[in-house]
Amino acid sequence: MPPDRSRHRPAGLTAGRMMASEQQTVLDTVPESGARDDEVRQPRPVRRWLVPLLVVVLLAQLAAAMVTTAVQQTPTIDEPVYVATAAEYLHGQGIRYNPEHPPLGKLVIAVGVAIADPHVDTGFDGPQIDLGPHLLYQSGNDPWRLMFWARLPVIVLTLLFGLVVFAFARDLAGRAAGLAALALYAFTPDVVAHGSLATLDVPMAGFLLTSVWLLWRARVRPRRYVPLAGLALGAALATKMSALPAVPVLLVLAALSVWTARRGAEKRRRLLHVLAGAAVLTLAAVAVVWASYLVVDPRLRWTSQDQVPVVHGLRGTLVELLPFPQAYADGMRIQFHFENYPWEGFLFGRVYTGHLWYYLPAALLVKTPLGLLALWAAGAVVLVAVRRLRPAAPYLLVPAAVLLASAMTGSRDFGTRYALFLPMFLTVAAGCVLAVRRRWATMATGALVLFVAVSSVRAFPYYLPYSNEAFGGPARTHLRLHDSNVDWGQDLGRLADRLRERYPGERIWLVYKGSGVPSAYGIEASDPREVPVGEVRGLLVVSDSSVAKARGRLAELIDSSRPVDEVGHSITIYRR
Repeated sequence: MPPDRSRHRPAGLTAGRMMASEQQTVLDTVPESGARDDEVRQPRPVRRWLVPLLVVVLLAQLAAAMVTTAVQQTPTIDEPVYVATAAEYLHGQGIRYNPEHPPLGKLVIAVGVAIADPHVDTGFDGPQIDLGPHLLYQSGNDPWRLMFWARLPVIVLTLLFGLVVFAFARDLAGRAAGLAALALYAFTPDVVAHGSLATLDVPMAGFLLTSVWLLWRARVRPRRYVPLAGLALGAALATKMSALPAVPVLLVLAALSVWTARRGAEKRRRLLHVLAGAAVLTLAAVAVVWASYLVVDPRLRWTSQDQVPVVHGLRGTLVELLPFPQAYADGMRIQFHFENYPWEGFLFGRVYTGHLWYYLPAALLVKTPLGLLALWAAGAVVLVAVRRLRPAAPYLLVPAAVLLASAMTGSRDFGTRYALFLPMFLTVAAGCVLAVRRRWATMATGALVLFVAVSSVRAFPYYLPYSNEAFGGPARTHLRLHDSNVDWGQDLGRLADRLRERYPGERIWLVYKGSGVPSAYGIEASDPREVPVGEVRGLLVVSDSSVAKARGRLAELIDSSRPVDEVGHSITIYRR
């Protein structure tokens, strides 16, 4: 009999999975002995449908969690300006507001806003801080309905990025790895929390992951995948400017992919292909950024509602060199100006002014499920240590490391949302742990995935204030972190229900941190900081971010009050 050569096949080699030319480039990945064993153990019809069925189940679970969260939460601090700017785009108002973020993410949100069809006051000419509340509460619109539809396109994008996570991990280490990575992604609390909001963090991170995945595939077909990777990179750049540090890394990865694909060519010709690939990636990305602005206003008219700061030095030179519209450059100037603000932070009970370089790693340690932390670390080790997976290490680990280093230098210690790329890149790496063909590795990975799922489900539906079991869970996150880690103004509606059900007719004193308008939800309250301490009697309701940084009169009020209730792990109710 001829020898059985099935053990020398690349990972994931199944009918319809990959084209023959693509199979050759993954020879450095994983043998398919596991997949062959599945074929022996299971009837073919079951095997054919099992993987798609599990993908659908995991994505359905993620969709259910995000939709439930979206319909229960009131607007967070950042959402109203994005939603109102999207409404401005739809009514031909051009780029007047929120220039510090490019238009594409808000154009995505605009799809849902268009369905909601809110009334827009096109004559509004006030400051940006009043734009969102004016649309939501002063223009005759239903804020619940409008916010749900504005959040829905981001929810859909988050689900699509889950498919990218699955496909990337499957390409590297097989179907089981893809399912494990998707399960971790679907149960990551930060993904659920921010994927259900009309914000820009998940779209930017997802577009970057998509670009890197396409560059990995470009190792086989650069002509097909390099332009697509450029479009995805451009989408990230046209969503948030924090994607800019990834550009040099992705250019190098594009060069690496083309160099690998043309390994049989003469050296000079190979080098020309590399330069052409980098040029195509760059041109495609730049084209997407310009297109996003042209969609908003084909004449590229740009008038800022606020004064654009002047930026000098290296940052100023960088702004001038970027081949983007003037509105993009001015938005960068505004972002650089924000970096000079004396922001106030809170970490592990300490209130401070300025920036702590270790803030993000510390916050991630609190807000990432313990099983996920373990699998992130194991996945990184496997990518480096396993020879057949080593070519993928630069694609997953280097962009994540560069983006994390860049985020750690920022002056705004407001939350792990600035590092949402980690649950995407490192979750793909975590799935690759199954490339270690040992029973103990499979069992340990399965147990840790289950641990992550249980931890996430226990937090339902309060994903924003999630912290892992080592730090006491969501109920104790406010003792260690603040702002979008815990209390982003999302529980004003829940507070209204709680006051109506448990404390009808009582005098309410409220210190609320958020963009919502309490009276719009039936909360009639006074600010306790505007009257003498002795006059504050009844219920004192304080957002936990305000509790964390309380000083002066507010600190005195809290210290002399008794906590009696909490809402959504983000608002504390005291009795005086």
